[in-house]
Amino acid sequence: MIIRDETTADIQAIGEVTKAAFQTLAISQHTEQFIIAALRAADALTISLVAEIGGRVVGHVAFSPVSISDGSPDWYGLGPVSVLPELHRQGIGSALIREGLARLEKTGAQGCALVGDPAYYPRFGFKNHPELMHEGVPPEVFMALPFGDAVPQGKMEFHQGFWATC
Repeated sequence: MIIRDETTADIQAIGEVTKAAFQTLAISQHTEQFIIAALRAADALTISLVAEIGGRVVGHVAFSPVSISDGSPDWYGLGPVSVLPELHRQGIGSALIREGLARLEKTGAQGCALVGDPAYYPRFGFKNHPELMHEGVPPEVFMALPFGDAVPQGKMEFHQGFWATC
């Protein structure tokens, strides 16, 4: 498996992988491929990585800037992260997330936040911080990973691309 930056040639495959990954997920609104396209169009994909096996894109992860009401700079959102369903539980998503977080931290980022499965993301160091919230999202599924000691206090908002519906 190779993990690398996305290229223009990967855009269609990323959309297909993302659509397939979320197709049967009950909590999904099935707009994740549109979110990635909107983030790309807004030049808000700070990090966009693909996992490739045998020349085929089989996974993708995106990181984009977020805003926090206390003014904390250099925080990012993780997501969507997608792996072809037939390749789940093989470490592809974990490898994408770990590589993305390492690259993000090297840029001087202060931390990363996400909305996701509380049984999955703590393995990467994500946890709920009561002083940081995302309005309308249950605290157990909103998690953050500060890269230092400081945890922002206030409301976090994802990039407007997350509201894309088509």
